[in-house]
Amino acid sequence: MRRSSVPLTIAAAAALLTPLTAAQADEAPTAARTPVIFVHGYNADPGVWGSLRDDFKASGYTDAELFSWGYDTSQSVNEVLSGRFAAYVEEVRARSGAAEVDIVAHSFGSLVTRWYVKHGGGTATVAHWASLAGPNHGTSTAWACAAWSQACRDMTPGSYVQDGLAEGDETPGDVAYATWWSNCDEVINPDDSVLLDGATNNGAGCLKHNDLLGDDGVSQEVRDFVGG
Repeated sequence: MRRSSVPLTIAAAAALLTPLTAAQADEAPTAARTPVIFVHGYNADPGVWGSLRDDFKASGYTDAELFSWGYDTSQSVNEVLSGRFAAYVEEVRARSGAAEVDIVAHSFGSLVTRWYVKHGGGTATVAHWASLAGPNHGTSTAWACAAWSQACRDMTPGSYVQDGLAEGDETPGDVAYATWWSNCDEVINPDDSVLLDGATNNGAGCLKHNDLLGDDGVSQEVRDFVGG
């Protein structure tokens, strides 16, 4: 069974850095599992992760082990966002006492987190990296907003960010990488842009771009991968 689709666009004003909750801040650094950081996509906010967070909690994770990073999605991957994400990772590691984190990213969030892993030292701090419908080799639909959005320019095929992520090893370090892609994705064009050499690339069937966020099958596979 599939859950209802998660809306693609939520008020841009809400897409700001989400601080650690009071419960997370007060929790002693004794997390039983590697903390998971959820990173939303373009023109979205951490609210898109409601279903998947609930699934992780049903699998035994606590609020102190689940984190959602919110950010201004109009900014550049390499110049701004990857550095801010790196700072958040360090905050999560300090609060949880964990040496490493797991990352689950959707869409544009895949580029931000990949840049951190590849160019920002993340190979030493990330255990698992999961990408749902990420424009990992660019998407032609980003040209529609490239005139006014740096993030959209970063998502276009052949951009500086795309070239920087594609050079050399696409999946560096000892990080475990996995992607999920759909042959009915209306945002990622071509569909196989999501796939990465060296990653476990999973076909999600015929799902719309945001339906991957609430699909039961994808959810189970992501939890199996991160928990493996």
